[in-house]
Amino acid sequence: MADKKQTQISTHDAEVEGKTSTLLSHMLELRTLLVRCVIAVVVGFVVGFYLLCSPAMNFIMEPIESRGISVIYTAVSEALTTQFRVSFIIAVILASPFIVWQIWRFIKPALYDEEIRLIRGLFVLALFLFLLGIVFCYRYVYNLAIDFFLVAGEDLATPMLSIDKYVNFLFAFLLPFGIVFELPVALYIAAHMGWVRYEQLAKFRKYVFFAIFVLAAILTPPDVISQIMLGLPMYVLYEIGVQVVRVTKPGSMRRKKNEEQKST
Repeated sequence: MADKKQTQISTHDAEVEGKTSTLLSHMLELRTLLVRCVIAVVVGFVVGFYLLCSPAMNFIMEPIESRGISVIYTAVSEALTTQFRVSFIIAVILASPFIVWQIWRFIKPALYDEEIRLIRGLFVLALFLFLLGIVFCYRYVYNLAIDFFLVAGEDLATPMLSIDKYVNFLFAFLLPFGIVFELPVALYIAAHMGWVRYEQLAKFRKYVFFAIFVLAAILTPPDVISQIMLGLPMYVLYEIGVQVVRVTKPGSMRRKKNEEQKST
């Protein structure tokens, strides 16, 4: 009896030690991943600052300078810190393929084949929709908003835009469009996980319509044009997402495996 009890204790200790060793190895791998990602961003920052920052700044300033408006800076370090901010964004863009690859290597061993195929497809689609949102905003909405603000203030004062505030305005304007264009992907994931159903989304359609335009008013600068130009694509994307949910069957290989393990 004592030998049997001692054997059980030894087995339990071995299991605990194995779990601790596995957790420690994962933590070390995560630390290595973070270090590599930081190094990639630093390298991208150096490349961006010395090679790409100037062309990027010219591209950013084009909508304003093409309208004959001068951009100024009101603090000694403002121009340099703005270039640093733009260079950091360039660095993240340059390093993003490496960062995504590192994260994928880290999580892939824990995924089932179905999940691997699903994540690959969703990642490509999400990236495409995000870039599509940015391009749509810059091409069709941003210039309209600039014209609206300039016309609204032309009788009040002479526009002299601070470079820091203008760059912040640009990125704050573009980013929400990239995010909201991910709506179909978010709805598909929610339907795949069984969190939402087509009937629910269809039932609350009119409330969603109202909420979308409230959100558009919050995310965009205070002008009707930009709010409509964000709200309408959001609602169209919502309707696309609803139809995607309609043909999506809830299911998860991981959930099925867990249910099988519980039943056994």
